[in-house]
Amino acid sequence: KLSQLALFLFPTMALKPQDLYLVAYNSACCVGWALVLALTVSTLVKGVPEDGLKETLANVYSTENLAMLLTYSQSAALLEILHSAIGFVRSPVIVTAMQVSSRIFALAAIVYSPESQVQWGAGLMILSWSLVEVPRYLFYIMAIITGDATKKTPFPLFWLRYSLFAILYPTGIVGEVTVFLASANDAAFGGLHGAISFFYSVALPVIYFFGSPFMIMNMVGNRKKAFKKRFAKPPPPPRGLVFPLDKAGTRSSTPVNKTIIEAAIRASNPELADKVAKASGWRFKYVKFLTSMVEDSMKSPKAALDIAQAGLDKAYEVFQFVAEDGTSVSVKEVMASKSKEQFKTGFIKGEGAPAKKVLEIPYNGKTLSGQELKDQVQKWVDYGTIEPSAGDAIKACVDNPGYLDLSDKYFVLLGAGSAMGPFLVLMALGANVVAVDLDRSGIWKRLISIAKKSPGSITFPMTKEQAACKDEDAICEVAGCNLFTQTPMIRDWLIDLYPGKKFTVGSYAYLNGALHVQVSLAMDAICKDLTEKRPGTSLAYLCTPTDLHFIPKEANEASAAHYKDFSKKPYCILMGLLGNGKFLRKNARKPISGEGGEFYYVNGISVAQGPNYALAKRMQHWRAIIARSKGCIVSSNIAPSTSTVSVIQNRTFAWAYEGMPYFKPYEIFAPETSNAVMSAILFYDLSDSKSAGNPKTKLANPNQLFQWGSFHGGTWRCAYEVDSIGEASVFIYFGRVAAPYVGIVVAAGAAVAAKYFGYF
Repeated sequence: KLSQLALFLFPTMALKPQDLYLVAYNSACCVGWALVLALTVSTLVKGVPEDGLKETLANVYSTENLAMLLTYSQSAALLEILHSAIGFVRSPVIVTAMQVSSRIFALAAIVYSPESQVQWGAGLMILSWSLVEVPRYLFYIMAIITGDATKKTPFPLFWLRYSLFAILYPTGIVGEVTVFLASANDAAFGGLHGAISFFYSVALPVIYFFGSPFMIMNMVGNRKKAFKKRFAKPPPPPRGLVFPLDKAGTRSSTPVNKTIIEAAIRASNPELADKVAKASGWRFKYVKFLTSMVEDSMKSPKAALDIAQAGLDKAYEVFQFVAEDGTSVSVKEVMASKSKEQFKTGFIKGEGAPAKKVLEIPYNGKTLSGQELKDQVQKWVDYGTIEPSAGDAIKACVDNPGYLDLSDKYFVLLGAGSAMGPFLVLMALGANVVAVDLDRSGIWKRLISIAKKSPGSITFPMTKEQAACKDEDAICEVAGCNLFTQTPMIRDWLIDLYPGKKFTVGSYAYLNGALHVQVSLAMDAICKDLTEKRPGTSLAYLCTPTDLHFIPKEANEASAAHYKDFSKKPYCILMGLLGNGKFLRKNARKPISGEGGEFYYVNGISVAQGPNYALAKRMQHWRAIIARSKGCIVSSNIAPSTSTVSVIQNRTFAWAYEGMPYFKPYEIFAPETSNAVMSAILFYDLSDSKSAGNPKTKLANPNQLFQWGSFHGGTWRCAYEVDSIGEASVFIYFGRVAAPYVGIVVAAGAAVAAKYFGYF
């Protein structure tokens, strides 16, 4: 009780040293800005009645002690760049550096330019800054102490943090620009050197003019997200497949994630597993342990399969399945029993013209087929965007129209409506699709509408007999299911569906964060039982390029060659120096020796995607190699970086995607192109006995399954690891966007220089 009272009275006692430091830092900054605000307000209160607002604002900077406090308080913000760079906070280091540097430019101007100090904009800038910073730092303090920036911070503080910008950003920007212009014309500052005068009188105002709307709209977006999250309805009671409760009574993903990886590693390397168990700060260390786990899997086929089996066994053991009455058992237990309820089956046959059985790939506004498609595939291969084996697979589909005869093929799509799934391609080719997706009418209206216009058919679960539905809308209302809450029921329905038909089961459902792990395990539970209880079942996965993969020696050598070329480029040299090892890390690695020879691999993991994403994809890897080892055909190929809505809604990813093609041989693909090429490789895997997905094809290591047929988009052969080119790619994007404005600045600068030197 005493300890609980102590934590209530002194909440910082429960904080880690890093958080204690951040509380101290934010407190110091808050006090500094509060003093600046107090002195500013005091000057305004005393001066406005006698001298007026404009004159009083011009006198703010001369207030006793204000200049010193302003300099110290704003200069302390330089530490925020360091905090971002070393991972103390999650803010992007480049964005933080840009925000802080703009303030530092303004601070330098007002400190060293007497003329800028005595004009009204100086006081407006100081007032705006201090009114923004006091609640901002208070908000950060409370966010750290409460542990939840969105829901647990006091609402008045929360409101101020996400509302004041609407007034204070414009006033602050106006004040800063007046300071820039005044200092540029001050002989004591900008007048000493033409470059300084140009920078402050032309470059910075132009940058502010075009950049300010983006900054303000970014805050508008952040405000909408924050308020939506704060006032979101509480989630319903947990049901179905969920993370287990921890000692604190919460369902945290981190301990579970760590436990599963520890169990997988322990199957091959107990000493390393002990280190995993003791590791703290999992979000920033998981990549190191996953890398070691992949290296351990190179020892032998047995090691690879033991790791995979141990990891999945632990997942089935720790994850829980909560019934409607609130009782829970492990996923392993619930999947061992048959569901008491059963789905009804819906079926709709398409009315479209017979399929052409011709492979067509939409690309850059054209639809490629035949020789034109083969030529484009070869261009991708030659450039290094895809592996030769992927190119061969696509060409084989062009040359063998029989691979595209899907009239007697059955595809179970878990997540049928997924943006990266093959639903559209399968329907167009006349396949029989068993669609599994959420019980939302909008989803089924879309899927059924597509199916009716196609030569294929769609089968789907229903909670009511199809014959009892008066029309298509009624069918859509009772169609669908929930992978989380009805996992055993879906499994039972699929096992009994279309006896004697061979299913290809594709796992395409995707969700953000910890939900991705849950849906991956739910799909895995279904896949596991179907491969064991339905003879001839094959599996299909889409692997992400942002993962750890075995790669061919040739891909490693190409990456090394690109590194040799790019490391000489001035831009890459500069980014390497700025990143201090974080930016532009070499992609090519030395091979690891194991049973069967030397193996090469690539580390494509993006730390920003987090350990849950990595675990969700790793579980699919594990199931793929286990199923193949037991005689199943498994199509598990690497898809390229694709501009899906779920990805580009994150502005940072969208900006990076625009700049990534600078790093040869990257190419970012549209969803329709990715869908078509990955479907073609799937058809090849199912039809050609030489495919790596066919268990009759000998592999030196089970994980070489992912080495062949990769349409990685350039990740494997790029000079640098994908996680190290994000910032550099964003800069390239903004450089291109700013190019027209830079031209304006240069032209204006030339005019200023011409006038300065007396040419007109």
